[in-house]
Amino acid sequence: MKTLATLLAATALASCSSANDKAPAPAEPLHSRLLTLDTHLDSPMNFSRAGWSFADRHELATDLSQLDIPRMKDGNLDGGFFAIYTDQGPLTAKGYADALAHARKRSDEIDRMIADNSDVIGAARTAEDARRLNREGKLIAFKSMENSYPLGEDLSLLKEFYDKGVRLAGPVHGLNNQFADSATDTPKWNGLSPFGKQWVAEMNRLGIVIDASHASDATFEQLLALSKYPILLSHSSLRSAHDHPRNLDEGRLKKLAEKGGAMCISTIYMSEMNMSPARAKLFGEYEHIGDLTEAQQADLVRQWRELDKSEQMWAADFEDYMKMVLRAIEVGGVDHICFGADWDGGGGLKGIEDISALPKVTERLKQAGYSDADLEKMWSGNILRVLAAQGK
Repeated sequence: MKTLATLLAATALASCSSANDKAPAPAEPLHSRLLTLDTHLDSPMNFSRAGWSFADRHELATDLSQLDIPRMKDGNLDGGFFAIYTDQGPLTAKGYADALAHARKRSDEIDRMIADNSDVIGAARTAEDARRLNREGKLIAFKSMENSYPLGEDLSLLKEFYDKGVRLAGPVHGLNNQFADSATDTPKWNGLSPFGKQWVAEMNRLGIVIDASHASDATFEQLLALSKYPILLSHSSLRSAHDHPRNLDEGRLKKLAEKGGAMCISTIYMSEMNMSPARAKLFGEYEHIGDLTEAQQADLVRQWRELDKSEQMWAADFEDYMKMVLRAIEVGGVDHICFGADWDGGGGLKGIEDISALPKVTERLKQAGYSDADLEKMWSGNILRVLAAQGK
């Protein structure tokens, strides 16, 4: 016959065993456990919009933006490079002055967005800043400069933007400028101008990553040859997916990898851009959406979505995108691929319309056999490695 002490001990043991036998909590999905960055976010064009806040959730049916803080959390995008984009203007003193004023204003708007949401997002300057903010549970905001045109003929301004936090910059955009030939213009310099070569040296001296997206093939070759440190393409597609001068060919991707750089895969120019007169008109208004009233913004969205019913801007979808991503990894290797979809700048395709779709990319890459470590490299590790290598 069991004693009372024996019974009590058995009851306690059973209770302890029952507690320990509880099913473990399900593991977080892989994508949410990765540090994920995008190297080209055009969202700052929205930061000056009347009645619009980056902290609010916006729906594609009623807003053209593809990125905001709630959807960053939906898609587990931890952060990226918010672009100071400046359209190419005339190479004149007034053109340069107007562009500089615009770039300074856009930089200030990014700072204001961060300050207004400092409880959830922080400014990053280094790879370690990004990792620290991630550990703290905050979103990560780097700054980039898309088009160095605002620097005019004064390279000392590059230090000003470095001090403002810019850590990634490209020399050129859609048209040739004082620094270089664009991929989408008739060659003027056959690559970099003499001033553009000085720009490369100053970028290296300051420790700003060179961005070769939008650069002509000759410009790309010269950036790669002259830079002392690895470079990035912040938002580019493969030319083998669609033959367009804006895209990078596989031979040059291999050269980029050999020099330690990385190509961040975009969703644009996987087909011809269907820039019909109607779309061009709306796109022009969209690029200046910060100047529109709330009513004008709503009308722009209405017209844009109505046009979507009869014509799409891109003739590609998520399946086409993943086919290109997998080919890029095959050519460049997992150490030289990253992501820069061109959100809010013309990016997005059917099936990957905004950043909430990003976990699908990770899921598909896992199905293709890539390891968690491979995915960590491609989602952020390669970007942070290139950033950390500047000046070393």
